[in-house]
Amino acid sequence: MLELTKRLGDANHAGIAPREILDNLTLPYELRIRGRLRATTDTNTNVDVGLFLDRGPVLRDGDLLQAKTGEIIRIRAAEEQVVTARIENGQPLARLCYHLGNRHVTLAIGMDEQGAYVRITPDHVLEELAERLGATLTHHTAPFDPEPGAYTQAGYSHGHGHSHSHEHAH
Repeated sequence: MLELTKRLGDANHAGIAPREILDNLTLPYELRIRGRLRATTDTNTNVDVGLFLDRGPVLRDGDLLQAKTGEIIRIRAAEEQVVTARIENGQPLARLCYHLGNRHVTLAIGMDEQGAYVRITPDHVLEELAERLGATLTHHTAPFDPEPGAYTQAGYSHGHGHSHSHEHAH
């Protein structure tokens, strides 16, 4: 079993040539949030791998992991059941994101040839909320790669993510 222990970052920014990547490991979102996992790679070698990673950062589509022995594996977001809410860009999109985010829901925000969208996992209560706010919903399968948390995106992975020099009164 290949022990994947090191995060190398996004394949587009890690400086790793495609030929250096041994294989892909496709995982649904619920498994990409875990630091410990046993799985099998996709295509080239069907290698059994074990993830032994730090807790916190979610594995993103395109992230690279390195084994103790040097092999590199690329993470891919699996196709899974999602709901895509389409709504006008600007204030309607901002309002939809605010109300979903206010419920601490993981969501993907994007833009494609059809316009702005918010993608969530199926949940009838959230779907009803999105429709009340003017969104048109589509149930389908697609990779689910939600927005990282603000602290994670800013490079914070532990604690509450900010620092300051004054002391708190306790």
